[in-house]
Amino acid sequence: MNVVPEFVVAIPARHASTRLPGKPLALLAGQPMVVHVARRALAAGAREVWVATDDRRIADALDGLDGICVAMTRDDHASGTDRLAECARHAGWDEQAIVVNLQGDEPFAPAAGIRAVAATLAASGAPMATLATPVEDAATLFDPNVVKLVRNAQGDALYFSRAPIPWHRDAFARSTAQLPQAQWLRHIGIYGYRAGFLQQFAAMAPGTLEQIESLEQLRVLEAGFRIAVALSPEPFPPGIDTPEDLARAAALLETVR
Repeated sequence: MNVVPEFVVAIPARHASTRLPGKPLALLAGQPMVVHVARRALAAGAREVWVATDDRRIADALDGLDGICVAMTRDDHASGTDRLAECARHAGWDEQAIVVNLQGDEPFAPAAGIRAVAATLAASGAPMATLATPVEDAATLFDPNVVKLVRNAQGDALYFSRAPIPWHRDAFARSTAQLPQAQWLRHIGIYGYRAGFLQQFAAMAPGTLEQIESLEQLRVLEAGFRIAVALSPEPFPPGIDTPEDLARAAALLETVR
């Protein structure tokens, strides 16, 4: 098992959201979602936890929480990666610091998974790392909202896609209703970077593959950099994107209180 290195967690939290406006401040068990996410990061053992936001209301919701820092970032960033790159400059992290990008809509992210992406980055020597989990049903494999990936023999990502990859030519010629005996991987949207590479990534122009698939991580592969991929040690419950997701999350929290 990989030794867990020292790491920091950065959480991008934008107030505007097409499907769920004000998502970081949506209440779960009486507390804003962003507070739950930040506490998950602390529970994982992060040396520092930063929330990168462009909205004073989100900063105010975190005011007074021990161990949580806030970076007020520009409101015109095109992506969460750009926002985290600005956060890293605010924080003054060393170029070799391990930065875990935990999405602001992951209030159930397991501590073991947060630690695993930091450990994978350190052990692999890659400038970027992420996690995956096996696909267990055909509906997930063929859902374009679920990102799939393939790895090489060393565990580095070869490609990410919204399509079902790899395509099992013979089995799928007969039926796509059930999965044959093969392993597909679903991407989990948590990332680790060296702080210096985070700046480099944010400065890259979007690549052709990224624009086709609308997947930012393809920018890194197209530019020739490695992304190490480990299997998540624990399941990651789905993130929260819609009012229906929020209702399910609230019900789940009530059952574990």
